Amino acid sequence: MTRRELDAAGITDPGLRDAYARCRQLNARHGRTYFLATRLLPLERRSAVHALYGFARWADDIVDDPDRHRTADEPGLLLTRLEGDLAHALRTGGGSEPVVRAVADTADRYGIEVTLFADFLASMRADLTVTDYPTYADLRAYMHGSAAVIGLQMLPVLGTVVPREEAAPHAADLGVAFQLTNFLRDVGEDLDRGRVYLPADLLAAHGVDRPLLEWSRRTGRQDARIRAALVAAEALTREVYRAAEPGIAMLDPRVRPCIGAAFTLYGGILDAIARAGYTVLHRRAVVPRRRRAATAAAGILKMAGARRCAAPSADHGALERKGPGRG
Repeated sequence: MTRRELDAAGITDPGLRDAYARCRQLNARHGRTYFLATRLLPLERRSAVHALYGFARWADDIVDDPDRHRTADEPGLLLTRLEGDLAHALRTGGGSEPVVRAVADTADRYGIEVTLFADFLASMRADLTVTDYPTYADLRAYMHGSAAVIGLQMLPVLGTVVPREEAAPHAADLGVAFQLTNFLRDVGEDLDRGRVYLPADLLAAHGVDRPLLEWSRRTGRQDARIRAALVAAEALTREVYRAAEPGIAMLDPRVRPCIGAAFTLYGGILDAIARAGYTVLHRRAVVPRRRRAATAAAGILKMAGARRCAAPSADHGALERKGPGRG
């Protein structure tokens, strides 16, 4: 499947093909929900999405150090190196890391604003020192770089049937909705890393603070105040989903099944959290495999219908890209 995707995208350079294949591997290994949805995209656009995900995952792993083998200073140094490597790649098409080469090529092919990558890396750097957010406004400022820009990077790849600026706010909201879902799902794991992403004012409104969360995580005991705060966080997240949803109809019909599937699957994580009694401090909520498969099957049917009915010339976004790029 990798070869077909690369051929469809017109990526012929062997080194660049290897770089994109590396990004696809990262997506398949770490982004189960995201990877499943990506398989509903037209073949020629999948490699670009893998590149965007692969780069984001690469930076995220630098910050989070999943293997726990780095010194305290190393993540910052590695992030600085990544910033320099990306800047060089965006200028020249080079880059020492495969994921950097692939994402720079994608940015060139689709005319993605380079400032979006700078904003993303700024939020990644914030994770090295910022461990909590006093208000939702503070969290939204962080999520502009860590989540909203991902939706905005994706928009030129996906294509739209309206002017791109009309779809952009919804694309940004969808990135935020997905990240808020992850924050809610991963409260316990993030706490182990010393971070609390749920806004302190939301927690305090229900009598919750970091020590109470740490107590619950440490002892495995639940608390009604924590549950109430998590219910409120879920409601807040669903509001963002509602703001994002109109944007799906603004996309190229051929990509709507993919984004619709992602919308359903990520929303399903919220459902799973609620079904499990909001015990996210003690276990991770997951969407059952049956539901993921059913959502994918429905997406395949919609994708087939869209391919029969949609006219490629309706695409405002992908058709505005700068041509075949450097590959």
